[in-house]
Parts: sequence; C-alpha cells; structure tokens
Amino acid sequence: MSETKKTTIVLFSGEYDKAMAAYIIANGAAAYDHEVTIFHTFWGLNALRKEELVSVKKGLLEKLFGKMMPRGADKMGISKMNFAGFGPKMIKHVIQKHNAMTLPQLIDLAQEQDIKLVACTMTMDLLGLQQEELIEDIEYAGVAAYLADAQDGNVNLFI
Repeated sequence: MSETKKTTIVLFSGEYDKAMAAYIIANGAAAYDHEVTIFHTFWGLNALRKEELVSVKKGLLEKLFGKMMPRGADKMGISKMNFAGFGPKMIKHVIQKHNAMTLPQLIDLAQEQDIKLVACTMTMDLLGLQQEELIEDIEYAGVAAYLADAQDGNVNLFI
C-alpha cells in the first residue's frame, strides 16, 4: 500500500493566468491521487470571491478594498500584457478556441475533486472580506493550518 501524496499550493497572486496555473496543477495532482490544498491569501482570495455583490456591513477602508479588487475569478486581470482589460479578453478567447477550461471551471473541478480550498482568515480580516462574499464549500483557516498541511507535503508551491 502506498502512502498518500500531498500537494499544497499557496495562491498569493490575484492574476488570472497565475491562478489558472495553480488550479491546473492542483487538478492534475488530484487526478494522480494527491491530497491537495490551495491556501488563498492576499490577492489570491479574489479567485474565491462571488461575482455578485453581497451586502455586508463594512467600514470605509474595507469598502474601498472591496471596490478595488476584482469580484470573482473571471474578473481577474492577467500578469503580463493586461492592456487596460483587453489582455484578459484575448487569453479567454484563446482558452475558448482551444476548448480549454476557464478559471471558474477549474475551480468547480477542484471542488468536485475534493481539493481543499482554504481562505486565509488573517488576510480576510486585513482586506475586510467576509465569508458571505466568498464562494460556498470552502474552508477558513490561518497560516498554522496551512503549515500543518504543508509539512507533510510532497509538493509545496507558492504562486
């Protein structure tokens, strides 16, 4: 009997292409029977935001962060050649042309494969994000929980 392999990914980036890479690797690892955790922190939390506006009570600074950050995975910019929003349209066109999965579809697949999606609670506090603003069926934890998963990890990535 083989030992369970574990893959952990810290998704720090809020850029569409980097988040997509993280989810492609995660889904691939899960397909190879790895237990996978993606720990979303700082701008990586945007991949877990709901697209629709959720009415929650916030202070001024938290409201500003909420308005400045993209609402949902499909609204994230790309890391290079963003071109005032034209770059993401181009990459999404190429994805569609090649019948590849979009980032929202990769996130859905990750949930279907029981990949543990974790929102960093410290970052949520700093940015004023509340659980109601994030997608369903995810976990909430701090860095200690991530480190507990990562210490047994065969693959640990920071994206």
